[in-house]
Amino acid sequence: MANKKFCLGLFTGSVDKLTAAGVVLSGAAAMDMDVDIYVLLQGARAFKKEIGDDASKLNMSENAEMKAEFMESLKKLKVKTWLEFFREAKEITNVKIHMCGLAGKVWGGNVLEDFVDIVDDIVGIGSYINSAAEADVSLFI
Repeated sequence: MANKKFCLGLFTGSVDKLTAAGVVLSGAAAMDMDVDIYVLLQGARAFKKEIGDDASKLNMSENAEMKAEFMESLKKLKVKTWLEFFREAKEITNVKIHMCGLAGKVWGGNVLEDFVDIVDDIVGIGSYINSAAEADVSLFI
């Protein structure tokens, strides 16, 4: 029996939602799902090499004043960073991370080497739409 397919449209570039996406991704990996992540617009900025795991360069989605409290709580609870969640999931199951070409260009990323090493390729938006249509589970964060 084939693995179930999970598609994640990752629009966000905020540290809280990236962390949430990492937790969801870990669950999908634990369930041995095949995962396709499509990094869109604001998400692309977080995947730039010079940003990556540097939470100080990322915003909070709702309340900027809560960022310090959120980050301190993650540290206290020894929660992985969002990028560590993504790296670990790629080690566990079939996870492919696709950068939207337009999204990358918006943030100055024109080639694969402009992004953190877990990005597999640069694709057009049609790839995301096809993957979402074919997936057993599809989320947009």
